[in-house]
Amino acid sequence: MYEIRFHGRGGQGAVTAANALAVAAAMEGMYVQAFPVFGVERRGAPVAAFVRIDEKEIDIRSQIYNPDIVVVLDMTLLGAVNVTAGLKKGGILIFNTKKKPGEFSYPDFKVATVDATEIAVRNGLGTQTNPIVNTAILGAYARAVGNVKLESIIEAVKQESPVKKDENAKAVKDAFENTVKGW
Repeated sequence: MYEIRFHGRGGQGAVTAANALAVAAAMEGMYVQAFPVFGVERRGAPVAAFVRIDEKEIDIRSQIYNPDIVVVLDMTLLGAVNVTAGLKKGGILIFNTKKKPGEFSYPDFKVATVDATEIAVRNGLGTQTNPIVNTAILGAYARAVGNVKLESIIEAVKQESPVKKDENAKAVKDAFENTVKGW
């Protein structure tokens, strides 16, 4: 079973990203769960969303405390939330940042990076000051993890995006091509 935790801020689309990833995995015949947890429900507040993906039925009905993968949509959360809490040794961290993986010191984890913010802005997703990075980060997920096919993620994003379906699909592709893995 793969357990994934998304960290973002309200309005960035972390919950939508988790749902789209679950839809993509389900398209491939996998069993899935996707669910959010909210603190203060307001734009800009820290948000976490969770996804489980498995080849067999999932009976667990709890938050994910020991994820295999952590996806961070907003780097300012590193100072506010312990995003690596419970991440399994050898787990994958995916960061939305201009930095390269080697600029981070996480010896127990694999780090992949993508500038999802720039990709979102370039594709007209959100605004310059409030880009919607969720679909771009899914492209990074496809490159870094590889357990869900890029094509499935693109199809799920088109299905789940309320607007700008083509722009969101392009953001997924752009991020897939521009993700840098540190391993």
